[in-house]
Amino acid sequence: GIVQDSLCGIYKLCRRDVFLTKDQVMNIMLWVPDWDGAVPPPAILKPRPRWTGKQIISMILPPGLNLLRVDKDSAPLSEKFSPLADGGVLVHGGQLLYGMFSKKTVGASGGGVIHIIFNEYGWEAAVSFFNGAQRVVNYWLLHNGFSIGIGDTIPDQKTIERIEIAVRKGKEEVEQLSTSAYDNELEPLPGMNIRETFESKVSRALNNAREEAGSETEKS
Repeated sequence: GIVQDSLCGIYKLCRRDVFLTKDQVMNIMLWVPDWDGAVPPPAILKPRPRWTGKQIISMILPPGLNLLRVDKDSAPLSEKFSPLADGGVLVHGGQLLYGMFSKKTVGASGGGVIHIIFNEYGWEAAVSFFNGAQRVVNYWLLHNGFSIGIGDTIPDQKTIERIEIAVRKGKEEVEQLSTSAYDNELEPLPGMNIRETFESKVSRALNNAREEAGSETEKS
């Protein structure tokens, strides 16, 4: 899947508030693999022609690609196909109509864009999308940039409390395992002795606490 700078850039390029001038579009087109010289019509005609970031992304998608992903299956039909928050993804005929290309869509996950391109068009098309996406996105990101401030890395009080709860639960589970091992009440797992079982369960408890704390941080 797409990672690091390219993943950050492709997510930002898909935002609804990204518009490009004709000069910017012509420069970006030079990075599109096998570009035929045709420029898509602008999404906005007046007062000045403007192209959207979604149109640029569509230039590197295989023609005829179709993909529909919704954030919530229980959402009303009207929200699934025209979400106000740009949630989910709809690609029709190789055109990105709405949605954001995030890690779930273009990362190393099943059912995403890269997975579908590989299955329906073969490995050469998947490689072409990789090359095109990284070249186009990195060129655009080079001229737009991306930065965060210290304030963006400081969690709020509610998030801190949820993280502390997750860590506390992990510590309590480890204490229970330690007590069970000390009292010879710990049942060995298949193929392991008591020591290996204790280490395995402690490691799992701490990993779960870390993942839960990280998940709470991402939600904030």
